[in-house]
Amino acid sequence: MKKIIYIIIAIFLTQCTTNPEKSFNFEIPFEKSKETETATYEQTVEYCKKLADASPWVKYEVFGQTSQGRDLPMLIVDKTGNFYPRSVRKTDNAVLLIQANIHPGEPDGNDAGMMLLRDIVITKVKEALLDHVTILFIPALNADGLARFNPYNRINQNGPKDMGWRTNATNLNLNRDFLKADAPEMQAWLKVYNQWLPDFFVDCHATDGADYQYVVTYALDLTSNATQELTKWEKDVYLKELDSKMLDKKYPIFPYVTFRRWHDPRSGLVAGYSNPMLSTGYCAAQNRPGLLIETHMLKPFNQRVWATYEVIKITLEILNKEYKNLTAIVKNTDKYVSSKEFRNNDFALGYRANNDSVMVDFLGFEYDIVTSDLTGGPWFQYHNDKPKTFQIPYYNNLTPTINAKLPEAYILPPEWQDIIKRISLHGINYTAIRNAKEIEVTSFKFKNVTFGGGSPFDASGPREGRFTTAFELDTIKVKRIYPAGSVIIDMNQRSAKVIANLLEPKAPSSFVFWGFFNSIFEQKEYSETYVMEKLAREMLAKDKELQKEFDSIKKENPDFANNQWEICNWFYSKSLWWDYKKDVYPVGMIFERGVVEELKK
Repeated sequence: MKKIIYIIIAIFLTQCTTNPEKSFNFEIPFEKSKETETATYEQTVEYCKKLADASPWVKYEVFGQTSQGRDLPMLIVDKTGNFYPRSVRKTDNAVLLIQANIHPGEPDGNDAGMMLLRDIVITKVKEALLDHVTILFIPALNADGLARFNPYNRINQNGPKDMGWRTNATNLNLNRDFLKADAPEMQAWLKVYNQWLPDFFVDCHATDGADYQYVVTYALDLTSNATQELTKWEKDVYLKELDSKMLDKKYPIFPYVTFRRWHDPRSGLVAGYSNPMLSTGYCAAQNRPGLLIETHMLKPFNQRVWATYEVIKITLEILNKEYKNLTAIVKNTDKYVSSKEFRNNDFALGYRANNDSVMVDFLGFEYDIVTSDLTGGPWFQYHNDKPKTFQIPYYNNLTPTINAKLPEAYILPPEWQDIIKRISLHGINYTAIRNAKEIEVTSFKFKNVTFGGGSPFDASGPREGRFTTAFELDTIKVKRIYPAGSVIIDMNQRSAKVIANLLEPKAPSSFVFWGFFNSIFEQKEYSETYVMEKLAREMLAKDKELQKEFDSIKKENPDFANNQWEICNWFYSKSLWWDYKKDVYPVGMIFERGVVEELKK
């Protein structure tokens, strides 16, 4: 009798697990609202917790807090209950990180992710997607932005009914923060990323721009910074299968759409470079594939969600077949990036499309361009009842715009603690020297420095809460005494590309660009004119070349020639009293391996 009772209880518990209607209603707000609404922050957290309570395959974790003190939720999903990086790495599993609501006005990935996880761990109709993959799901990276729930947060977008706001509580765009790491949300994310080092990453967005037929577009960094082995896998294995399967599902896909002339398909398409300040560019710098999903904002919300669902599902299908191959390729790429062979080649810090193009079919709509009688500008009027296949040029050949010769190591003085802290967040290893050392380093001297810019609407305004820098520079070799506590950042490590993007000044999202070193451009001591009037004459009497230089500057710059203070300050800058640290990069580059090893002892 007892045996029969146990069997009945077991059957009941199994039914409760596989049939959500008999336990907890696992429908999300998207489904309850007939696919017109997205989940709020509170609904998202509640749903994630209930998934974890209902399944031994799911662990709910808080990995940080926002500026306003909200928890940052994450689900770890593993069929064998391995919920920690070390234990997962002892298996053959690939690790997939799925991220939604970094821009909470674009919430498609949250709804798609919650439904897919339910189908994997509750109804189990897709449980095979966990056979060889461990999933990390961050449903609301920008929790404060999601809490700013409003129907008027995305003027260009077709639903949902209400949605979150693009930026966090301090008005920072988290998808510009992956390198500089100003926001607490990003600092928490970096810790998670560098603990897990996921083998594949998916970031879910909705795009602005022109009107066209595609419900979903994508971006995946394929620049030459990746190894050929990794690039080949991304192109010939992953993208090939994704494209085929999405077409089978009636969702043709296309690379992220950027027209040569904004809004105008006939102008042609331009491939872009994923700056490492962005999620997908950051993953590429970490030697791993990062997929950007960009659903089309003008398509109905439900179409966007289901298209995102399909992309993530197909990605999991591919990873479950390719898990051993991908993890091996990622390890090989890490090994190569930490090698002398990698450092022997010029490192590309930026790219742009050249004039080479291929003709492609683009699924758009008929459109007219009329001159607005209100603004006088071109008004693009799309006719989405008239689909049209355009054959247009696609400028997809990217060539490097900035190259750097990478050193064996960088050395940074200890006073730059904020930078050292952020270097640690990126999982970068470094060694602090115990005693002061005098060494010869290669470094840079800046000139023609200007501040601000980077915003397309205000060339002199702030960008992401900072005043960025533009400059020219000269390479210098100099002997310096680096104090005890200075850090040696050896490039013989898997994160060498991240290091270069942070510390090479000309990198498009370097610490210099973002203004972390702006204080070195400030003059802190000044001469009185009555002092320099006398000293300048003494300097000219001793140095005939200085007289020639002075005459040339006056001739080329009339304003300078009529400005006593500027003239005196120029002579001051040529004197022994001038601040030798002004405009000089405090970071040094060491190109001799023996010097690096000696300093690390």
